[in-house]
Amino acid sequence: MADTSGIRLYHAPRTRSIRARWLLEEMGLPHEIVPVPFDKRPAGDENYAEIHPLRKVPVLHDKGTVVMESLAILEYLLGRYGPSPLAVTPDEADYGSYLQWLHFGEAGMGMAVNLLLAHSVLLPEKARDPKMAAWALSEVNQLLEFIGKIGLGERQYVAADRFTAADISVTYMFYLLKTIRQFDGAPDNLKAYFKRVTARDSWAAASALD
Repeated sequence: MADTSGIRLYHAPRTRSIRARWLLEEMGLPHEIVPVPFDKRPAGDENYAEIHPLRKVPVLHDKGTVVMESLAILEYLLGRYGPSPLAVTPDEADYGSYLQWLHFGEAGMGMAVNLLLAHSVLLPEKARDPKMAAWALSEVNQLLEFIGKIGLGERQYVAADRFTAADISVTYMFYLLKTIRQFDGAPDNLKAYFKRVTARDSWAAASALD
């Protein structure tokens, strides 16, 4: 059995570190949560810059290994501490779909969601561009329709008929949209899906605001 001692996650509520914390909880891996102040940007302080030079979260430390991208952290944990039903393996029929939706949570959704957040909430009001916000919202709505129809359909989860890291990836983006009240227009199956996956005990721990 792999040695799970020493796993440390630098974490801030509402950020992409939720993904890593959610997976750690799902896998039952012992870990230490190190809070990173996120009330200003960049995150943390000058000391934190020694951990992440860009002062972003998350950061995973594991016995000398450092991983800073949230989806890379998911893949790292599943690869290092699996096998786990939270991953779909190459011999399974849904392996391609799993990879598709695992990465779609950032590669497919990241730009539109980030721009919508920036021009709706994050930027100072004088720096927000209503036209950019409207464009981003239009893109987000297309993405939600796409996931609802192609990614989920009538299934319970996006791959392999079970909860996986791909669900963690896309659900975090839905969570961001929900926090700025831009998830109300999502397809009904996505709304039901979000409610279903966030009813898990692991989500409650991962999304806690402390």
